[in-house]
Amino acid sequence: MTLTRINSGPRMSSIVIHGDRVHLSGLTAARREGRTTAEQTADILARVDELLAEAGTDRRHLVQVTIWLKDIGDFAAMNAVWDRWVVPGHTPARATVEARLALPDIRVEIQVLAALPG
Repeated sequence: MTLTRINSGPRMSSIVIHGDRVHLSGLTAARREGRTTAEQTADILARVDELLAEAGTDRRHLVQVTIWLKDIGDFAAMNAVWDRWVVPGHTPARATVEARLALPDIRVEIQVLAALPG
């Protein structure tokens, strides 16, 4: 089966399409300093929309999402943004965990697996 890599660099690709599955790399907010978990989540989910569109799909085709939070105490704040973004009736399998993230100003990271329509 063919692999298509989009926005590839020496370390990773932003998008890898394998068959009818679209894998996004872990995403963090582009603007993080001084921003809340909710603000970072909104930034990331907007980027998810952009990358899914680039791959030929959208959030109605989410299969699985993993969310890492710097502080699990921010779970409700992240979910408030998530609940406004996710399409009712098209919710993916999802896990959310607390983790030490790569940089001190990263409050949330999200990784997505989606299907291509059709």
